[in-house]
Amino acid sequence: MNTQAHAEETHVGASVGTNLAIWIGLVAITGLEVFLAYEHLEPALMLTILVGLSLVKAAMIMSYFMHLKFERFSLVLWLIPAILFCLFMMMLFFFREAFWFLQTNPH
Repeated sequence: MNTQAHAEETHVGASVGTNLAIWIGLVAITGLEVFLAYEHLEPALMLTILVGLSLVKAAMIMSYFMHLKFERFSLVLWLIPAILFCLFMMMLFFFREAFWFLQTNPH
């Protein structure tokens, strides 16, 4: 048996039905996000909901479509420092701009 055939036999992944269900879930969450964009909610509440939904979508995409659900846990743990670094860099560069918006539009 050659290496490619062995790799195809041992490949673990979600079934077509699971991938379809995840895809439908992602479309539904995107539809909810678009709907919320047209609602007249307070900006802080709307952004909190949208960020939460985006995190759920990112987790679904990474778990199933990037196959992280089927990888070793140690590989997933390597992503945590990278995510924390990205969040730190975003806070470092964009933290003042967030407060600028609140100062120019008091409610």
